[in-house]
Amino acid sequence: MTEMLKKTAPVNTFCRMCDNHCAITVYRDGSGRISSIDAYPDHPWNHGRVCAKAGGAVDIVNHPDRLLRPLKRTGSSWQEIDLKQALDEIAERVSRLQDTFGPESMSVWKGEATSFNQQEDLAKRFCRALGTPNFLSVDSLCFCTREIGYSLVYGSWPKPDFSNAECMILWGANPPAAHPPMTRTIMEGRERGAKLIVIDPRLSTIARQADIHVQPKPGTDGALAWGLAHQLIANNWYNKDFVENYTVGFEKVAAYAGDFTPDAVEAQTGVPADTVRTIAALMHKASPRVSQYAGNGVEHYENGVNNVRAIASLDAICGAFDMKGGSINADGLGQQSLKLYDEIPLTQLRRADGEKFPVLHDFRQECNTMTALNAILTGDPYSLRGMIMTAGNPTMTNPNSEKVKEALSALDLFVVRDLFMTETAQLADYVLPAATFLERTELYTYAPIQTVSMSTRVQSIPGVQDEYQFWHDMAHRLDFGEHFPWADEADLNAWLLKGTDVDFHDLQNSAKGIQYKAIQRQKWRHRPLSTPSGKVEFASAYLAGLGYDEVARYKPPYYASNPKPEYPFSLITGARNHLGYHSSYRGVKRFQPEVSGPQMEMHPDDADGLGVVDGETVKVSSAIGSIDIPVKIVARQEIIRSVLQATHGWKEANINKLTHDDILDPIDGFPVQKGIAVKVERIR
Repeated sequence: MTEMLKKTAPVNTFCRMCDNHCAITVYRDGSGRISSIDAYPDHPWNHGRVCAKAGGAVDIVNHPDRLLRPLKRTGSSWQEIDLKQALDEIAERVSRLQDTFGPESMSVWKGEATSFNQQEDLAKRFCRALGTPNFLSVDSLCFCTREIGYSLVYGSWPKPDFSNAECMILWGANPPAAHPPMTRTIMEGRERGAKLIVIDPRLSTIARQADIHVQPKPGTDGALAWGLAHQLIANNWYNKDFVENYTVGFEKVAAYAGDFTPDAVEAQTGVPADTVRTIAALMHKASPRVSQYAGNGVEHYENGVNNVRAIASLDAICGAFDMKGGSINADGLGQQSLKLYDEIPLTQLRRADGEKFPVLHDFRQECNTMTALNAILTGDPYSLRGMIMTAGNPTMTNPNSEKVKEALSALDLFVVRDLFMTETAQLADYVLPAATFLERTELYTYAPIQTVSMSTRVQSIPGVQDEYQFWHDMAHRLDFGEHFPWADEADLNAWLLKGTDVDFHDLQNSAKGIQYKAIQRQKWRHRPLSTPSGKVEFASAYLAGLGYDEVARYKPPYYASNPKPEYPFSLITGARNHLGYHSSYRGVKRFQPEVSGPQMEMHPDDADGLGVVDGETVKVSSAIGSIDIPVKIVARQEIIRSVLQATHGWKEANINKLTHDDILDPIDGFPVQKGIAVKVERIR
């Protein structure tokens, strides 16, 4: 009876269907099989609410197509093998490659399908212990531009305090689809009377709630940010005390902003000059309670870092940085680092991206994936021969998918760990089953409320390793097991918490989590920032020393600065759906009636000009490639003319066959996955 209660008792843990980590309760049937998921009512992060994605985890854990046994490629077919045999063979082949071609011939690629925090750090630790500088990840095309852009200005990535704001600005973000807890704080701000401004070429879910919906041309957000800065500075609406005492480079920003008059901004962005003036006036009236969030929609351009820097600078101009109703410059937990950066610096080794993006490496200690894939095909700067990939699917998510497939197919050793046989896993030599978030335990931190929680292992499947156990077993086979000494994930979690004020056992027994530090505001008054100057940096001497723009100069997107009449449309990719997470969950059965397949959104006037009807399949082509995809004709206000939108992740119409891996942000190497110049043709 006691054992049955253990199998069937509800378990409180945390969702990892996206990166919000909402508190959930997991229910099991009499056999111990996970049967349903609901919100845990008392956690301070999601306050008893979860989105529809949480329930989909049941389908993933129990999916009939889930990988549960290691597979080895034998010619054109797959052979099931024992886990020990698979790990032994992989370790032997890794050693042989490194003995023959050098330690840097191996690489590790971290995806995001199973986790994020410790999954990433364990992979980085393994790379360092293995002796290779070639850590690659999905982060090369997701969120890093925003992290780097904000960190260049503030030394950190502050979070919005929408609950206490009087003016809220969303740049290229749709929180109802991507960040449900953030949506709650926006609604709290609205209830307090805060104005909501949404900047997005599309009429997204959150844009329908906005007081002002601004629809700039794709990739011109930086010009709009500079236009707002111009208005705030020219009208003396900036916070003089904060600017004079806690920032550097303001005079350079003020001089550069002078060119971005409302009329000049309208010419660049298509946003009416009066709208620029209106938004700036609202920001002035609300200062310092102006709270901004820059979403994924602003970073997939060849000038993304500087666009983000310009947006970030507005917080400081308004005096909103680390202020109530402005931004939250959160303190971290202070947990021990897994990464081995200091212990094994590897400075003597070149990276496979040819050292082309030093800023990405300085901030993230990783290689640019687009350039590293080139190294596989060209041998420049050297031949990258092997890769272990954990829960990534770059043949669907990276730009220029056909080239990605060619590169991964050329590896001498390619190992993939995942939940399913993805399009990328089909190219591998070995495919190993991975654990879901319900089959492992991990620390989750919630920066805006400075709280830490620990997830609970709900079930275990024989032969399916969690993240730590895999890297542990590989490390011990490769003779550097001393760097992976912990018995299991629980032992690892206890080690991570040493030196913090959080007790491991207290946290293990707390479904509500533990606030590791009280929130303090205006820490810049008594504590230097983590920037080189210790102050807010409107101008970056660090970037100037590397040959980049000291001030976040605006450059028009490639499609606008290099117009080609044969490609008259601008394609946005990757808009979020509330039942998806990037390219994930296409196979979740309960979601399929609502998210049935790929489609491309088009303005009705553009459809009329082409003679296209709703649902018609058209051919879309860029300079990279072409696909066939059905058209969804939307209402006039839902998207601006000459702009198209298609979400990625559909093998039936892989939009990344059109996106560029040859046009990159010069600072961090981010690819152009929005604002793609394309043409549309009817299929006759």
